[in-house]
Amino acid sequence: MADPHHHVPSGLTTLGRCLIAAGVSASVCSVVLNERDLLRIGVLVIVLALLASLVAARTRLVVEAERSLEPVRLSAGSAATARLTVHTCRRMLGGGLVLTDELPDALGGSPRFVTPAPRRGDPPLELAYPITPTVRGVHLVGPLTVRVSDALGLAEYEHELVGRTQLTVLPRVTELSGFPDGFGRGEGDSGSTGLRRGLGERDAMVREYQPGDALRTVHWKSTARRDELMVRVEERPWHGGVTVLLDRRAQAHRGAGAQASLEFAIELVASVCRHLLDGGRRVTLVAENGVTLASGRDPEEFLDVLATLRPSTHPGLVPPPSEGGELFAVLGSVDPAAVAPLIEGARGGHGHAVLLDVAAWTSAQETRPVTGVAAASRSLTDAGWSVLVGRPERGPDKVWNDFCRRLPVRLGTGR
Repeated sequence: MADPHHHVPSGLTTLGRCLIAAGVSASVCSVVLNERDLLRIGVLVIVLALLASLVAARTRLVVEAERSLEPVRLSAGSAATARLTVHTCRRMLGGGLVLTDELPDALGGSPRFVTPAPRRGDPPLELAYPITPTVRGVHLVGPLTVRVSDALGLAEYEHELVGRTQLTVLPRVTELSGFPDGFGRGEGDSGSTGLRRGLGERDAMVREYQPGDALRTVHWKSTARRDELMVRVEERPWHGGVTVLLDRRAQAHRGAGAQASLEFAIELVASVCRHLLDGGRRVTLVAENGVTLASGRDPEEFLDVLATLRPSTHPGLVPPPSEGGELFAVLGSVDPAAVAPLIEGARGGHGHAVLLDVAAWTSAQETRPVTGVAAASRSLTDAGWSVLVGRPERGPDKVWNDFCRRLPVRLGTGR
């Protein structure tokens, strides 16, 4: 953060410098022509310019200000308000004030205010301007600087009034609806209560049939006893939940700024994670290198992590930990070789993937080749995965609706 007491002097303006030059010329001419009146005029002009510089320099020391942001944490595309309060601690002799609050381009550019100089005893000057961020991330608002001048405009100085204020911009979250039946519930979640009642130790590894279960896993003895379909759990009890994998590799995405395919992927992941968490699912968010980015049931933690996420240079995809539940992967440009580790490492041999058709985000300046989605889609589908294709014109809600249609749907909260 910059030193709030750091002064950036500008000194005399062009008009002030010209005035001093004219005064010096008049003084020299007065000596040559032996004209005392001309000398008095030359000295008066020089003194006037120097006095104006002194007044402007003093004025910059009596101006104070505060800045507040509301809110300090918001989603991309939402609006925040910055409020500035400017006042003086003693009487000002200078001219007007030019206030500039520095903003990065992602926040819309720097606002500039030209105001009369407040006088001692006047109420503080209240200023406000909107901020509508278009790009997620942690942005710095400021510093707020004031440029003060004398009443004649002969001198001006710049002074930093307020340092920088942090503004956290979260990825956009689209409201989703519906859940595929049983998605992310697993054993031990709310969807499996009462599965082992009265069955004894031998039947501890069976549960109620859920749509999508293979018929080969039906446990007929328990089915006959309960008069409802029961299936075997072929491995250690799974604690349910969903693992959401985000492919953030720079080489797998195209586009720039808020319109990049990576930003689409992050918005999709943010929307899905929020929806799953609101529906009572336990979610684990992992990156393409297998590192866990966030885990638990607090949606704000997930949004904070996604707000600051940056592209990675990791060369390939690493399967996430198997205990994280069902896998929902959002992938950039991939080929069959890239998805092979995910297929081999997926729990139960299958998962769900959204393949971004990154060619749709390619700008005219980009010449890197793009891998088509067809071959990778076939590899995943042959392995039992459900596969969707993401494009810029289809938002997170349409992608999620397609996913729900692929599997049996139960509308509502999903609890």
